[in-house]
Amino acid sequence: MAIKVIKVGEDILGANEETARTNKQKLDKDRVFTINIMSSPGAGKTSVILSTINKLKDRIKMAVIEGDVASSVDAEKVEALGIPVIQINTAGGCHLDANMVESALNGLPLEETDLLFIENVGNLICPNAFSLGEDRRIMISSMPEGDDKPQKYPAMFADTDVILLNKTDLQPYLDFNFDVFKKTVTNLNSDVTIFLISCKTGEGMEAWFSWLEGEVGKKKDQAA
Repeated sequence: MAIKVIKVGEDILGANEETARTNKQKLDKDRVFTINIMSSPGAGKTSVILSTINKLKDRIKMAVIEGDVASSVDAEKVEALGIPVIQINTAGGCHLDANMVESALNGLPLEETDLLFIENVGNLICPNAFSLGEDRRIMISSMPEGDDKPQKYPAMFADTDVILLNKTDLQPYLDFNFDVFKKTVTNLNSDVTIFLISCKTGEGMEAWFSWLEGEVGKKKDQAA
């Protein structure tokens, strides 16, 4: 008797892509510019989001989906700034998927939102394999992690639109070679945009804010 082989990974990814397309249609309907923020734990995802909210909240209507294995610590920080936020706890899962995001979208005022941040679970292995319905993927790396991370986790750096290299204020104390980092990244992804930033000092953040405002404006200019 022939053995039936069930390719679980393909089935899961196929179902995820279908839900991600549904999410994208919903977000496009309300012209919500959506970014999927990925990084290792501690690279600065929440810090970037909070800094961006503080700078742009008077000009752009924002909402946030927070993804974590457990707790609502980051969501509480966002809520304290008066921004609509939904917490997703994955209970051990290493990434968000489109189905989780679909549930969260139903709890957000999308018709009153210009920009949606989706903060993915801190992990450099698998978040990029699961589309969520986003417009852009943002990868945050930090100098204390070392300049070799693109070599060790190439898929994450190859499959992103923008890299925010955070914690540049610590460069004098680190053996971080930006030229090596940039060469590896651009060999993997020639179209990527890299911003050097420090959430602590504000260095480079204006360029990030300007890029983000431009992308939100483009989305709003699209036909509904």
